[in-house]
Amino acid sequence: MTEHAQLLREVPIFGAIREDIIDFLLSKGRTMTLRAGDWLMHEGDPIGSMYVIERGEIAVLKAHGDRQYLINTLREGDCIGEMALFDLMPRSASALALSHVSLIEIDSASLHELYQRDLEQFALIQMNMGREVTRRLRECEEHIFRQLDYPEFDPGPDPGQPWPGRSTRAGG
Repeated sequence: MTEHAQLLREVPIFGAIREDIIDFLLSKGRTMTLRAGDWLMHEGDPIGSMYVIERGEIAVLKAHGDRQYLINTLREGDCIGEMALFDLMPRSASALALSHVSLIEIDSASLHELYQRDLEQFALIQMNMGREVTRRLRECEEHIFRQLDYPEFDPGPDPGQPWPGRSTRAGG
């Protein structure tokens, strides 16, 4: 198994993906490098590829007005850009290399070819992408919850019981 294949096997999006499929994606992909200060993508860019970080650090930035805010710092073994491949929307954030960065690129055309070649493995990658996006959403939700002052809510003496006047049936 090559070093790149081993790296992909350790990335959650490629968990449980067969070795021949990893090899197929690597044969279609390319490696690329960025220098510190190079932009990988900008918020609003059209979709195109996802990347697995082989070496280095990338800052994920979100714009508000004329300012950039640090959302996350990604490192070796992390993926970036998969959300745009999953939901087919423009890039939701920008990515800036903080150091020399080596990346493995997997483009949307390769995933489409995988769809035609092996629907089951394609579906597994899509499910894994969904899990990764959901994991990041939960982290974001927790961060927002800790930052905001939500009002406390008292559900009553026994939260396991239905509220008075409410049916316990589904859709009730």
